[in-house]
Amino acid sequence: MHELTPQETVEQLDKHIVGQNAAKRTAAVAIRNRWRRRQLPEELRDEIGPTNMILIGSTGVGKTEIARRLANLVNAPFIKVEATKYTEVGYHGRDVESMIRDLVERAVHMVRDEQTQVVQEEAERLTEEALLDLLIPPTELAASGADAEAEAEAGERRRRSREKFRKQLCAEELEDRLVEITVETKSVPVGIMATIGMDQVDPDVQNFMDRLMPSQPKRRMVPIREARKIIFDEQCDKLIDREKVTEMALARTEGSGIIFLDEIDKLVTTGHAHGPDVSRQGVQRDLLPVIEGCTVPTRHGPVKTDHILFIAAGAFHGSKPGDLIPELQGRLPMRVELDDLTQEDFVRILTQPENALTKQQVALLATEGILLDFTDDAIEEMAATAFHVNDAKNNIGARRLMTVMERVIEEISFDAPERSGETIRIDRAYVHQRLADISEDTDLSRFIL
Repeated sequence: MHELTPQETVEQLDKHIVGQNAAKRTAAVAIRNRWRRRQLPEELRDEIGPTNMILIGSTGVGKTEIARRLANLVNAPFIKVEATKYTEVGYHGRDVESMIRDLVERAVHMVRDEQTQVVQEEAERLTEEALLDLLIPPTELAASGADAEAEAEAGERRRRSREKFRKQLCAEELEDRLVEITVETKSVPVGIMATIGMDQVDPDVQNFMDRLMPSQPKRRMVPIREARKIIFDEQCDKLIDREKVTEMALARTEGSGIIFLDEIDKLVTTGHAHGPDVSRQGVQRDLLPVIEGCTVPTRHGPVKTDHILFIAAGAFHGSKPGDLIPELQGRLPMRVELDDLTQEDFVRILTQPENALTKQQVALLATEGILLDFTDDAIEEMAATAFHVNDAKNNIGARRLMTVMERVIEEISFDAPERSGETIRIDRAYVHQRLADISEDTDLSRFIL
């Protein structure tokens, strides 16, 4: 796999995210530093930590999207967590180490999906044979002394029937036919174990519970389309080396995992030494060893967090990163302030990215046989309305465009099945007609836009 240069990383991010060049450059360097670290001698490699950072900006300006797209570019395990969901050790709630366990689970799924691609061809062949066995169950061998000629003739008839069914399976002509399969299920733990999340249970206890609850075979009648999926997954499980998957997932978590820690500004204390502030400061202190580097036990094995990349983010309205405890600030050394989006940015967001909202709506309505055409002045009107409402009400950034877009095409989308074959042009007049009452009535826009 080609390792992206910082310039290439920024170019890829530009395809999906408008503006925020400073944040893109910092994130690109952080990812490139990982590649540089892998080129160093082992004794020096362990001394170089990740470029952890804090992204500062209002909601909807692209903080989460930068982190998510970055992880996709480098095929890294990625999770987004809300800082407010964690509590200090000793309080009821999730402890901060559970984010590492969640990241490992994500890595396991990623590696398993990749290994499934490796064994897919063989798994599909075995699945087809298993389906044929369900359609034509294997016959018992004839007793000794039976007519060998009759046995051979029966075998040939069975082979021809099997090939006939094989062709029908390939042509998906038997998808609704019911077959009986055996499905392995596990009983759900009851009592106290069912009242808490399994992620809060000690990893050794989790593994013990897995062994304590053996799989129970259950017979089910299902259509072939469903049986194919079930059998394919079973064949993949047999073909994939679980130990290899676990080993690769742990290595990928430690070497390239990314955790996006959102709403970190909500952990800032107000200066009072009682009430919720005590727990908030406790969460900050619990984060220190995880971000700095420690070993976290998981059900798949211990994970060292020394080189996991942490990208924290927050709006910091009424507070600043300097209000975090000094030790935590030191573990998030890079600070990048994202720009508020302008009306011109909204125009670009509606048209330029590969997943632009206008392109999404055109594709969605094309499934109904409708050709949707947005004029330039319509896009400018939607951008202006979104910017105006953001400025007058709560600023939710680019997310406001989704609300505006849905309002504009609501009537068209509702009537789409009856308007198949039409070409519908959306211009400034149409947008103004759909949004005028709401954008002008400030009380109404508070609830609708």
